[in-house]
Amino acid sequence: MIARSRALVLLCGLIPTAAAGVMSLYRPALLRNLEYSVYDVLVRATPARPPDSQVVIVDIDERSLSAVGQWPWRRNVVGTLISNLRDLGASVIALDIVFAESDRLQGSTDDTDASLAETLRAGKVVLGYALTFDATTMKASACVQYPIGLAIVRRGDDGAQSPFFHATGSICSLPMLTRAAGASGYLNAAPDPDGILRRVPLLLELDDQVYPALSLAAVAALKRPQEIALSVTNVNASTLVLDNQAVPLDGKSNLLVRFRGAKRTFPYVSAADVMSGVATPAMFKDKIVFVGTTALGTREVVATPLDTLFAGVEVQATVADNLLQRDFFRRAEYGVTLETQLVLALGIAVTLVAGRFGLIWGWSAVAAAVVIAWSMARWQLVTTGAFFSPLYPTLGLTGALFTMTAARFATERRRANRAVLEKATSQRLMVQSLLSLTEVRDMETGRHSRRTQRYTKVLAEQLAKDATYSAYLTPENIELLSSLAPLHDIGKVGVPDRLLNKPGELTTEELAEMRKHPAHGRDVIAHAEDDVGTHDDLIMTMAKDIVYTHHEKWDGSGYPEGLRGTQIPIAGRLIALVDVYDAVRTRRLYRQPLSHDEAVALIRRGRGTHFDPAVVDAFLAVSPILESLSADSSLAAAR
Repeated sequence: MIARSRALVLLCGLIPTAAAGVMSLYRPALLRNLEYSVYDVLVRATPARPPDSQVVIVDIDERSLSAVGQWPWRRNVVGTLISNLRDLGASVIALDIVFAESDRLQGSTDDTDASLAETLRAGKVVLGYALTFDATTMKASACVQYPIGLAIVRRGDDGAQSPFFHATGSICSLPMLTRAAGASGYLNAAPDPDGILRRVPLLLELDDQVYPALSLAAVAALKRPQEIALSVTNVNASTLVLDNQAVPLDGKSNLLVRFRGAKRTFPYVSAADVMSGVATPAMFKDKIVFVGTTALGTREVVATPLDTLFAGVEVQATVADNLLQRDFFRRAEYGVTLETQLVLALGIAVTLVAGRFGLIWGWSAVAAAVVIAWSMARWQLVTTGAFFSPLYPTLGLTGALFTMTAARFATERRRANRAVLEKATSQRLMVQSLLSLTEVRDMETGRHSRRTQRYTKVLAEQLAKDATYSAYLTPENIELLSSLAPLHDIGKVGVPDRLLNKPGELTTEELAEMRKHPAHGRDVIAHAEDDVGTHDDLIMTMAKDIVYTHHEKWDGSGYPEGLRGTQIPIAGRLIALVDVYDAVRTRRLYRQPLSHDEAVALIRRGRGTHFDPAVVDAFLAVSPILESLSADSSLAAAR
């Protein structure tokens, strides 16, 4: 039995471990938000690195709108902004702006658009555009975009899995502007399903052509890499190679962004300062300048793990900074497999520890393993940028120990219940054995004892309605009391037959001998307790109260101790009444039985002297029921 229980507990640890392993391998959508939260906790616990000095943001803010005019500005004004930045030494100017329509702010629109195009032809500018993913949207035939020259290298047999998201169309700047600039990049950066932006696609596909993000196009314009390739490892990981630089991406060419902190971590320069000549060359020389809008009503903001209002232009700046500093957050190529193996290894180890040394050691091992898993995950993220999720190891470990604990408690509860049942069975057997002993000695005494059992239950249930007695007379105690009631005359086994069967009244000496039977009964039960090694047991205590005190009287004139009032145990007070009721209703050798009404009158006269007044009141309330039980017993005896 013990071996089976231990095997069950071990099995209850291994099953949650296996379940956590399966979840780690297949990543159920139900736990996706929890995975995101774990990642965010680790990111917040990782010290942020400062941005590179090569990236700066020119902000079309409220002050710029006040100085220059409402947005959108005329194209020749935008051209002036770009020219000023170029003159201040900017290496690349990336516009987080889309010029999808001709300039509508003055009559001669061709002049302003042409003026901007002329400015763009001077170089160093990357235009932004947006790709769309609506199945009903078709690519605008007039759009001009610049795909990235990309070699795709696949490892293994992942040829059927595309490493890109596929766009269906685009919203782009005027073709004359895009042709003049000669470079462009998309602005798309969609948040995860929980609304938090953690990753940005560096590459997207449209009409079998691969296009770069604005940030990637800006860095490429600065670095001019000779070799650009995408190495596809598996469905979860790929690597973008820019000459000798390896950029870790996921299976859909997303970069896990390493944010530099909360919003406005990068240097911001108001466009008004650039337009007015306040800005100096030191602010822009040899740098990538991202131009975007943060003025109210024009800005686009997203939530990140570190901030809830992060400007879209700063997202592009952050990705470019990641590429320039070459420090990335990344998911290990075989991270899912390694996490699954760790789930199984830790879960099995902790299960064996708990099974061998107990649950306290098991919980200690779980606590240590969880702390180590989270600490190692943070250490990996801080030192190498590799994200290892402690979620599924934590779920596996805690799930295994919770289940093992529940199984152990259930097993112990069943064992305890079995022990209680066996004990109760043994006690019932002892009660019946003792009762049988009285029946062997005196059949009428045995019958009297059994009748009192039914009377006691009815009377106790009625007395339990009295608030004074309800705490003691619980349903369990009533059942126990009625089952023990037949033992009240067990002490008569020590009384000589000549006294038990004497046809007449007993002499004073004989009466004194007869009155020893409560002590004899108590001693019989005490000896039984000693034989089985039971002491201070509720059942045996109640049995001794019944046997030893059922001849005590409320006024103190009873025997063997002469107890008075509430000194008499409740069990003794109840049995005292039902003992008298049954005795006077039964034929004796020396007298005729009383009728039920006579018996009731006798007991009523004993209220407050022989009997507890409350017990008498309860008796009077149920006396019709007792009369019916007495009649049934008489018929049964006659048969």
